[in-house]
Parts: sequence; structure tokens; C-alpha cells
Amino acid sequence: MNQDLRAKLEGHLSSYQDITRKLSSPEVYSDRNLMKSLNQELTKLEPGVKLFQKYMDIENLILDTKSLLEDEDKEMRLIAEQELNSYEKDLKETEEKIIEATVEKDPNDSRDIYMEIRAGTGGEEAAIFAGDLYKMYSKYSEKNKWMVEIINSNVSDHGGFKEIVFKISGSDVYSNLKFESGTHRVQRVPNTETQGRVHTSASTVAVLPIIEQVNDIEINPADLRIDTYRASGAGGQHVNKTDSAVRITHIPTGIVSECQDDRSQHKNRAKAMEYLHSRLLSAEQEKQKKNTDESRKKQVGSGDRSERIRTYNFPQGRVTDHRINLTLYKLEQLIEGDIEPLIDALKEESRK
Repeated sequence: MNQDLRAKLEGHLSSYQDITRKLSSPEVYSDRNLMKSLNQELTKLEPGVKLFQKYMDIENLILDTKSLLEDEDKEMRLIAEQELNSYEKDLKETEEKIIEATVEKDPNDSRDIYMEIRAGTGGEEAAIFAGDLYKMYSKYSEKNKWMVEIINSNVSDHGGFKEIVFKISGSDVYSNLKFESGTHRVQRVPNTETQGRVHTSASTVAVLPIIEQVNDIEINPADLRIDTYRASGAGGQHVNKTDSAVRITHIPTGIVSECQDDRSQHKNRAKAMEYLHSRLLSAEQEKQKKNTDESRKKQVGSGDRSERIRTYNFPQGRVTDHRINLTLYKLEQLIEGDIEPLIDALKEESRK
């Protein structure tokens, strides 16, 4: 076990034992507020402490069993080897449970998200790739029984997206997709390429947790400029003849939020405001990240959208995530929404 983790757990065990003693004293028992506070702290510590106690018990069993490996009885040594393998397996499993119980959770993990996908370098091919990414995340959402709702989109001439913004709602959406922010690069032969040459294009993905309470970040109404216009679809065809689309500009930051998904201007305005809150929070979090320790930049999911996080190489059928040096030769399955191997590996690395 990592020595820092062990020191942390020993501290938790000491605190747990100290609180347990305090709760048995008449002074604490007569102070309801103090008793409530101590019980809450005890409940918070208990899962990790119980697992650590189990871990130490297994360590003692391993020590005792190792001493039997020197026994003169061959049959006894064989039994000791079998038991040792079993105990070491239990020790590893218990350590994994300890890490799961003690790692602090991201407060945004349970939130729904807005996802923004924008075509980057590569022109039409980048826009087509942006469409592929939208398909990948949509299919993954469908597998998880999450709801996908398009907020705003700009369709390209060849069926992809110059940009698309959509909302994903469900259980633990941000927890599973938060590491997708960044630049996604594609290498393949475009349909328009007559010489069969491989082109490199890119699209950017941003994942924004949705604000559940407006109090999370304050917006002065005087800082907003709200414009309405006619919603239009692909090819400039008007969806309706009323000014139902809404564009909200946050003047101090220049951040713009648009919504034309609904025929109701009132509903589009509400969605645009919710989206604006998420973008402003994301901007504030990015600002705070720049002021933190330099090592944060090395962590998975730093949020820097300029970094190349992943490459999709179609000729070789492989996908490489550069943050964790993971390469998978199952590109077709991944594009069809089977991205669990990538997500699980990223979550595991983050947990470590």
C-alpha cells in the first residue's frame, strides 16, 4: 500500500477511536449538537476505517502464513502456499475498496452536462468528424438510458457539424464524461480525397456540468444583452416565422449562449440562461485552475481544450488516448458508442 495512503488511514483510525471514546462520555451525551456533529464525522470515517482494519488483519494472516513456508512438512508448506495466494488476492481487493471509499468525490459527478463539439482544423473533414463524435456520445448515452437534447447546432455542407451543443441528462453523467474535454484528432482518407492520402483533422469537445442552483454563480441582469431572431435549419430554411430563437450575451466576459431548439421563445430563453450559467461556471473554474499548482496540469482531465487528448486512426483501426498512453484496436466499436474501456481506464488513472 502507498505510504501516504497508509498514513492517512492511520490518522482516520486514530480519529475514529478518539470520537468513539468521546461519544461514550456523559459531557458529549448531554450536548445534542456536539453529539450530532461527532456522529456525522464517525459515519464519514467508518467505511474506510473498517476496511483498513480488515486490511491489517489480512496482513497479519499473511505474516503468519509465510512463517509456515519454512515448515519441514511438505504438505503443510503446500497448504501454506495456497492460503498465501488467497490472502494476497484478498489484500489487493481490500486495498481497491479502500481507495474507492477514501478518494474524495468530485462534487459535480452526479450532475447532468452540456457537451459542446466544434470542428477545428481540417475544414469539412473536421465537421464530419464532429458529427462522428456526436454519434459516439449519443449512442453511449442511449446505452446508459440517458436523455440527449440538442440545444444549438450548425450543420455543415456534407452532413457533419461546424458546431453542436447538446444536453445529456441521467445518472452520474458528468462522472463518466468529464474526461472527454479536449482536442480529438482524426487520421483517415476523406471521401473527397482522390489520391487516397490520409488527412489529419481535429475537433474540440467541452464538457460543462449543469448548474442546479442559480446561486452557484451570480449574474447581474444588467450585464446581459438578449436578442431574439428566427430559428433556421439546414440550408437556411426557416423552422418557423416567429422570432423564437434566443441569443444571450454576457457583456463582461463576451460569452454567448444561444438556443433555437424549441418553438417557444420562453423555453428557448430558459434553456439559454441555464446554458449560460454552466459556461460562466466553467470559465470561473478554468481561471481557478490556472492559479493552482503546476502539477495539476499533468492530471487526467486538466480541462485544457488546446491539448490533444486522443487520436482516432481509421486506416489502422486504432484509438490512442495520449494522457494515459492507452491504445485500443477497436475503433469501429468505440465510434458506435462502446467507449467504456476508455472511460474506465481514465477513471482508474484519475483515482490513482
